[in-house]
Amino acid sequence: MDPSPSLPPSTGASPPGASAAPLPKPVEPASSGTRASPPSAAPRPAASAPKAPRRLGPITLDRRTGLVAGLAVTLLLLLAWAGTGYRYEPFVEAPAAPLSGEPSDGRALKQMAARLRDRERLLRSRLKAAAPHGVYIVIDQTHNRLYLKRDEDILLEAVCSTGSGMVLKEGSGRRRQWVFDSPRGRFEVLSRAEKPVWRKPDWAFVEEGEPIPKNPAERLDYGSLGEYALYFGDGYMIHGTLYERLLGRPVSHGCIRVGRDDLRKVWAATKIGTRIYIY
Repeated sequence: MDPSPSLPPSTGASPPGASAAPLPKPVEPASSGTRASPPSAAPRPAASAPKAPRRLGPITLDRRTGLVAGLAVTLLLLLAWAGTGYRYEPFVEAPAAPLSGEPSDGRALKQMAARLRDRERLLRSRLKAAAPHGVYIVIDQTHNRLYLKRDEDILLEAVCSTGSGMVLKEGSGRRRQWVFDSPRGRFEVLSRAEKPVWRKPDWAFVEEGEPIPKNPAERLDYGSLGEYALYFGDGYMIHGTLYERLLGRPVSHGCIRVGRDDLRKVWAATKIGTRIYIY
């Protein structure tokens, strides 16, 4: 038998005269135990979100805001048309009225000026005579400062502590009351003491909540007043302190507390009779 003729190699095209058959659609295998879901419906268009109101800074621009703004503008226009009732006029300073008894002519004015200059010189001389001379002490309670001065010169400016102004009331017994203020006025050094001993008054025991001792020796306190003390009357003195960290504050019971180094300078420069000015 003759061998069958060989076919030409395939070119991907159908032979002439042959109709092109449609290719079958691939079928996806259904998984076991599940059913094929029907095709989903087309998605609906999303509803449009409400528009945010327009704002001008913290103010919402809506119908109510427009109404309020219109009323405000109307009110301003009415005020501008009717006025506020005030009259605005430039201030004109009136000329100073002449003093009573003031001379009007030039010669009398010169004589008056000469009399005033003489009066000024007299007052200055009296003020200079009344001013303290030599070494003296000035205590400023407002700023808690002690000044040691000679005439007009400041020899020492020291931080001190003055009276606290606190009030202590006795809870039982005679129910006494003490006010811890520093005195004000002119004083002088009445006595001086080296290594002073403090004789504690009754209020010191009342303040500490201790019974008032009957033995005078139990009132004596050694070392709490520092190295020196200057007494100027009624139990008040300038003395040292164990609590220098509190200097500059009004924390004393009325005395003037000074630091150790400054107290040494005050002690060396003063004597009995040295004047003390406290204000």
